[in-house]
Amino acid sequence: MKNKMIFGFHAVTSRLRHEAQSVEEIFVDAERNDGRMKDLIANAKAAGVRVMPVDASRLDKITGTRRHQGVIAFASQLALARNLDELLDAIEGPPLLLILDGITDPHNLGACLRVADGVGAHAVIVPKDRAVGLNATAAKVASGAAETVPYITVTNLARTMRELKERDILLIGTSDDAERGLYEADFTGPAALVMGSEGEGMRRLTRETCDVLVNIPMFGSVESLNVSVASGVCLYEARRQRIAREG
Repeated sequence: MKNKMIFGFHAVTSRLRHEAQSVEEIFVDAERNDGRMKDLIANAKAAGVRVMPVDASRLDKITGTRRHQGVIAFASQLALARNLDELLDAIEGPPLLLILDGITDPHNLGACLRVADGVGAHAVIVPKDRAVGLNATAAKVASGAAETVPYITVTNLARTMRELKERDILLIGTSDDAERGLYEADFTGPAALVMGSEGEGMRRLTRETCDVLVNIPMFGSVESLNVSVASGVCLYEARRQRIAREG
């Protein structure tokens, strides 16, 4: 299985914490000697992972960015992106899913994964085409969530959405021009939140496949929210409803 590059303290520390055996080696900035770096190196060595101090310029070259925080890991791919049916069969209680249609910015994808992890969503589902993919930048922004949230890539998003409907999972899409507001939607049962890309929104077939369309009420001067912020608003409303129902 091909190794992947992970960089940034949160992402590398999370992989060491959850799946240390998958980490092949770690490169660190030889000039960093602060407590955070010392802790990471100690954790890596305790797990039997080789740590290689190198010049910061080499880290820049490997990642293609200076935003690596002085730490890069190479690790085997985790089997989080499992078959969707197997994943759904293993969920206890009503599923809560996030579907992203056409997200092309890795920073937005990473932030969406982080939100999904924070709210306890069971998976993030994305189309194979017209999407950025889970690259190293997205993984860094996700701050470890890329290692904990199943990331499901599907060939045909509309078909996958229809299969979810056959499992009685309610597809709730977001659109600025929807007549119903977010707080009118019922997230207490099996549900999937469907978010479109910034600017274009959901593709036509994705929109038409949704069961319900809702808007996020806006009370200020801006017309819309960043997709990761919007995902957070909606997913935490879903979690609020579920907590209220359980209580």
